[in-house]
Amino acid sequence: MTDSNRLAGLKARPKDTSAATVSKAVEVGEKMGFVDRSPRRKPGRRPGPATAQLHPRIKLEIADAISDEAAERNMTHGQFSELMWNAWKESR
Repeated sequence: MTDSNRLAGLKARPKDTSAATVSKAVEVGEKMGFVDRSPRRKPGRRPGPATAQLHPRIKLEIADAISDEAAERNMTHGQFSELMWNAWKESR
């Protein structure tokens, strides 16, 4: 079985990763028509500052109470949560 495995004698050798060698390889590649195709930035719309959402696990009766209180104040859950957070932060 070892006779049929032609790759058994191969050994890995470390490659030269110095800045000069890498820049020379990039330069030669660009001359031959190879270009870096990796995306420059993450595709899609950039998130706004207020889009981060928290998903806390809370008891259903507490969630209902928060929902009712937010509806009474004509607010969303997020706005009411911010209001509660600011009140708690000021109390400290």
